[in-house]
Amino acid sequence: MIYLARHGQTAYNLEGRFQGWGDVPLDQTGRQQAQQLAIAVAEVEPVALVSSDIARAVETATIVAEHVDLELQIDPRFAETETGDWTDRSFAEVAAEDPEAFTSFVELKADWGFPGGESFATQAARVAAGLDDWRSRGETGAVVIVCHGNVIRLALRDAGRDGSERPDNGSLVALCRGWRKSSLRCSWLPQAGRSL
Repeated sequence: MIYLARHGQTAYNLEGRFQGWGDVPLDQTGRQQAQQLAIAVAEVEPVALVSSDIARAVETATIVAEHVDLELQIDPRFAETETGDWTDRSFAEVAAEDPEAFTSFVELKADWGFPGGESFATQAARVAAGLDDWRSRGETGAVVIVCHGNVIRLALRDAGRDGSERPDNGSLVALCRGWRKSSLRCSWLPQAGRSL
């Protein structure tokens, strides 16, 4: 079983700003969410703990690792979308400036890419490759991957869902075996505060 966990909240989540690959640290709420996530992760008794290489995911995963006594493994395939020229800008500013592009972002349009950044098609391919790789390693227990909102949304879309689910910061999603293009069971452990 693979579990995808979204990193804890940052100031940018709270402010509605694009973070992309930026190293925005967790805020106080985000650290509390990571502590709560650690308790939930311990209950699934993971045999491997993996994180995106972006600071907010690594910070979250480090807190989780202390509770589950596992060595943290870094896998950059689970990084957030590179938001390019939109990094540090507010959602409201971008939506007002270019509503069509902002809608493409919200709807995860595969053929659309962030100006100066990454397309969802490129990100989806690396996420799928990462998930396939971790699944094929033959781990006999749960693998927990601490990642980002768009990573989770793209994994769900690849599994045949519409990708409209927006995981809370600090939430945990269970992907059952045979996840791609088949039935998918999702278990959510939502945390306080919803954000894109």
